[in-house]
Amino acid sequence: MPDEVLTIKEVAALLKLAEKTVYAMAAAGEIPAFKIRGQWRIKRTELDQWMDAQPRGGDAGGDDDGR
Repeated sequence: MPDEVLTIKEVAALLKLAEKTVYAMAAAGEIPAFKIRGQWRIKRTELDQWMDAQPRGGDAGGDDDGR
């Protein structure tokens, strides 16, 4: 569904984050979200684009100590 609209709960499940974290991210403008009558909603296509634009980790989790 191209125009699927997700709730905070659904986004939290997709990102494997707490609902409070996703709510805070939406309120801070860190994820593409909008409000309808006081309730946050996120378009699936915009969330997918946002995820694709996030920086990826470099090496396999090792510390970068310059060696």
